[in-house]
Amino acid sequence: MFPNGLQTPRLRLRPIGLADAAPIFDGYAQDPEVSRYLTWRPHSEIGQTRAYVQACMAATKSRTYVLIRRTDDAVVGAFDLRQTTTTCLGYGYVLGRPFWGHGLMTEALTTVVEWALRQSAIWRIGDVCDVQNLASARVMEKAGLEREGILRRWMVHPNLDQAPRDCFSFSKVR
Repeated sequence: MFPNGLQTPRLRLRPIGLADAAPIFDGYAQDPEVSRYLTWRPHSEIGQTRAYVQACMAATKSRTYVLIRRTDDAVVGAFDLRQTTTTCLGYGYVLGRPFWGHGLMTEALTTVVEWALRQSAIWRIGDVCDVQNLASARVMEKAGLEREGILRRWMVHPNLDQAPRDCFSFSKVR
């Protein structure tokens, strides 16, 4: 169902592996600003990152890719592609703070969306972001997804609040 890898002009997306735990931990998993709008808290020890990588590798309804900068093979982030129904895909992404503002995630998401909508069984790809996460909302808009509306009290972002928060919903369909 999921591709073995994808390429953009500046990135390679390849399935996550055990060797990625250290660069993920060192590069962004400890950073509270990176995880601010995500569903997990910053990692305080490498064992948490190893457990995350192992869970990603064991998943059957999703595939997590590391984002590798092509110029130097550095791990700069991760991208999770999920099958939410037989005809729909969802996703999640994270990017190390030094790489924010350079269009890398827009490039990755655009490539994933284009791949997804070329698959005969897939009719929709989309996901959500916290209403205060305007940078992520902009990534999705620039990648060609449409903002569908606001889902009230949709998702807990534990770094902000223990109560579910409002999220923008985005998708692209064919």
